[in-house]
Formats: sequence, C-alpha cells, structure tokens
Amino acid sequence: QVEVAQSGGGLVQAGDSLTLSCTTSGRAMKIYAMGWWRQAPGKERELVATWGTQSGTSPVYAESVKGRFTMTRDNDKNTAALQMTNLTPEDTAVYFCAAAPGLRYGSWVESEYYYWGQGTQVTVSS
Repeated sequence: QVEVAQSGGGLVQAGDSLTLSCTTSGRAMKIYAMGWWRQAPGKERELVATWGTQSGTSPVYAESVKGRFTMTRDNDKNTAALQMTNLTPEDTAVYFCAAAPGLRYGSWVESEYYYWGQGTQVTVSS
C-alpha cells in the first residue's frame, strides 16, 4: 500500500511564485516515476511535469510551463516538489501529485500512475 500526500497551493496574483510539495509513504518503491498533473474546470487532466528514477535524467515538462516550473525529487525522503514561477491565470487548476511504480523514466500515460495525492487548488488572479 502506497499513500501520496500533498501540501501547498493557494491564491496568488499573476506573476507570483508558489511551491507544491508531495510525500510518498507506505510500501517502498525502488523504481518509480512521479508526475505532477493538473485539471482546470471543463478541461482534461494534463501532465505538467514527470521524472523517473533513472540516473542522469532530468524532468520533462509540458510546453506551456517550460522555463517557469521546476520539478525536484528527493528519493531518500520519498518527496517531490513543483516550484512554479511567473504564474498566470491559465495556470489555475487543481494540481495532483502521482506515482507510477516500475518506471525508470517519466510517463505521459495517466493510467500508469497507480497512486494519487488528494489534489490542491492553485488559483491565479489577474
């Protein structure tokens, strides 16, 4: 059994920064990818960033957030974070942290993520 817990989120103004945090607990996973997803009202859930456990690799980002968002991982502590800068109203959504067991590299396939956090609201005003 694996549990994913999130923290962060909130209401900010356009141009502000915000950091989301995520912790995985329970059964240890040696190889797994983690991903940040988001869903706005009336839209499909979309991948924001993803990163596996393969040494030498870097996070992969959605085109809409490249240069503004940074994903980090601390595998010793089973944590991940999403640092968001220069936020815009288009970034407003519920953000989810999720884990995909067995994947050395990040994944864009939603069904491969077995474990999901509760989601946290990010609202960017203008």
